[in-house]
Amino acid sequence: WIGILVLYAVHKGQFNCPGGGLLHSYLLGLLILLAAIICALSALVYISMQGTISNPGPRKSLPKILYTRLLLYLPEFIWAVVGAVWVSDNSVQCEKTVINGIIGTVIASWIIIVFTILGVVIVFDPLGGKKTFYLPEGVSRNLESSHSGQLLYNVKSSATRVWEKRIRLLCCCIVQDDDHRVAFTSIAELFRNYFSDTDLVPSDIAAGLILLHQEQDKMESCPKEPEEVLCHSPSSLVTDDLDVELENAAHYMLFAAAAYGWPYYVYTNPYTALCKLNGDCCRNRPTDSDITGSDRHNFHFGSILKITGLQYRDFIHISFHNKIYEIPFFVALDHKKEAIVVAVRGTLSFEDILTDLSADCEDLTLEEVLENGFVHKGITQAANYIYQKLINDGILNQAFTIAPEYKLVIVGHSLGGGTASILAIMLRNSFPTLKCFAFSPPGGLLSKSLADYTKHFIVSVIVGKDLVARLSMPNMEDLKRRIVRIVANCNRPKYQILLRGCWYEVFGGDPDDFPTELDGRSQDALTQPLLAEESLMVHRSPSYNALEEESHLNSPPQYPHLYLPGKIIHIVEACSSRRLCSSDIKYTARWSNETVFSSILISPKMITDHMPDVVLKALNSLSQEHGSCLSC
Repeated sequence: WIGILVLYAVHKGQFNCPGGGLLHSYLLGLLILLAAIICALSALVYISMQGTISNPGPRKSLPKILYTRLLLYLPEFIWAVVGAVWVSDNSVQCEKTVINGIIGTVIASWIIIVFTILGVVIVFDPLGGKKTFYLPEGVSRNLESSHSGQLLYNVKSSATRVWEKRIRLLCCCIVQDDDHRVAFTSIAELFRNYFSDTDLVPSDIAAGLILLHQEQDKMESCPKEPEEVLCHSPSSLVTDDLDVELENAAHYMLFAAAAYGWPYYVYTNPYTALCKLNGDCCRNRPTDSDITGSDRHNFHFGSILKITGLQYRDFIHISFHNKIYEIPFFVALDHKKEAIVVAVRGTLSFEDILTDLSADCEDLTLEEVLENGFVHKGITQAANYIYQKLINDGILNQAFTIAPEYKLVIVGHSLGGGTASILAIMLRNSFPTLKCFAFSPPGGLLSKSLADYTKHFIVSVIVGKDLVARLSMPNMEDLKRRIVRIVANCNRPKYQILLRGCWYEVFGGDPDDFPTELDGRSQDALTQPLLAEESLMVHRSPSYNALEEESHLNSPPQYPHLYLPGKIIHIVEACSSRRLCSSDIKYTARWSNETVFSSILISPKMITDHMPDVVLKALNSLSQEHGSCLSC
């Protein structure tokens, strides 16, 4: 608006050229139209800043202004069309600077219109009206059970279809078959179940995460109880065992990282990787290794060789084939540790993400071991694919024919760690001495009975506040409840929470002490939801609750508690640095248990602590410290 005003003022007396009258009217009309839009947006911003997240009363006039702004899109669109027609008219012969200014104005108008439409498409919730059915006022509570059930079924089906369309749109670049369609439906139901009972928007969630992070930092700054400190003082025998496992984990983490191929190698060596790989790209593939899948220019295999330090002849089988439930892996001979290593790749593609999100539970029955155990469905199918390859295609037989005295070790990071763990369970009876190292595996992986069974042969390694290691449906439900509670009961406007939170995350300082309705309440009272909290939860009708309860009476819950596999090594920073950028970090490691990971921790490092290079750096640091102690 300011730019057009300056253009109009500077060239006010230069509209006597052919077509100048139309130009004058266009600029004047655009100034008036943009002024009206700016006023509407200013009113929207001002009213949006009133009240709190759970107190929308001061914002009750917002819909009227919002629809006023929506009506202004019609003249804005018409004026943009008029401007485009004027720009394309060759009969206009005004000064060049004026014409260029108008062209810039027209382009800017269309960019704003297109981005606004895209924004509305992205954030618009087509289920907004249908969600009122869940509210007590939405329908009569005396509905017949069959009618109520049918209505709820229609709402749930609509929600599933909406999420399925969103997922299909995100995955439009991959070839879709029957497996994809089944996965899309399963994932859509997962998202529908998770988001259907709350009335939160993305900025509410961001505010909740900021408040939770600051509350968490305040709790961490409190001194620990003596009993809590003593319980982490391990015996010398346990410490020796931990040092051995850390040294092995540092060695095998190289194989788990190498499974990512050239993306990981380039990420960790951004300046030299391409030059080093370029020298290998023209070499012929080794004939004594079985390689399947696409590896143009030999970049993947060249990266694996560079990272592991192995020779061509050390590889038995390499698969770069990648589909949903079918992930890349390789089998190699590790002469240093006298092991046959099966390394499984982690998440690196849309197909892998779909495998991760197929989080339904299914039974895994093991003869002579357990009667029943729940596992993550998508990861189990990926493990079953690799199992079929290793056994039915004779890959392991070939490896043990070459090195019969070697032991079997299965490794993987992230999705690869979860797949490696379930694969180890499947192979345990055939190979009783096998060992598995799962680096940063997903938290919602195994039922308690299976997790206890794997403590004899699986070691999980978790760094810091890794989000993925704490990721399970019960933990996500717990996080949702915590966000709703802390957001609903904060007495500050959302914009203040977001602005102060951004400052805190970037520059640090002391956590803000936001006053909430939770302050001063007794512990017993905290177990009861407040009115503000209830306003953000979408209530379901009694018949819906009855239907839900009835459907689960004779079947296991859809998302029961699942745990990390095996014994758990938890690596944390000795001097915790809350900021993302910090040098010379010192780490400590200790044996932990699954209860430590029963809640999602909010931190700037919750994502970076999961990255394979960070895990490898932490393990190498601990391994070097142990080596220097031994030399002393």
